[in-house]
Amino acid sequence: MTQFLLAVHIIAAILAVGPVAVAASMFPPAARRAMAAGPGESGDPGESGPEGSSPAGTLGLLHRICRVYAVVGVVVPVFGFATASRMGVLGSAWLIVSMALTALAALVLLALVLPAQTALLDGAGTRAHTARLAMSTGLFNLLWAAVTVLMIVRPGSTTGA
Repeated sequence: MTQFLLAVHIIAAILAVGPVAVAASMFPPAARRAMAAGPGESGDPGESGPEGSSPAGTLGLLHRICRVYAVVGVVVPVFGFATASRMGVLGSAWLIVSMALTALAALVLLALVLPAQTALLDGAGTRAHTARLAMSTGLFNLLWAAVTVLMIVRPGSTTGA
């Protein structure tokens, strides 16, 4: 059962957090391109990219990916907690730090990244807003990278690394 829980946890992390990290990272430069295209051109089919979508459509798609996969991403800590409980490592420092960093990453996503994307989609943003969004997204990705390293290295673990 532990292997099953761990497998679901890892697969969920890859399939849920990965798309959010990528889509959120793509959003700021796409927003800058949409701003450069101008308000009248961002929805013009003549200004479409190679996929045939407008810059505004691309932003909407990236934002939707972030929102949907953020909800799906709840599976990651749920199965992570179940796995840790089954392994008897809930009190381990590396896991407690990982849980805190995961909560912080979720907070950054929900309080900074998604609202900033929404504001830019609503046309209430400037290049400075895209820079702040890029910084928030980088922080989100850095937090997940730290969690990943802690999950692999498990410093101080007696369960073997």
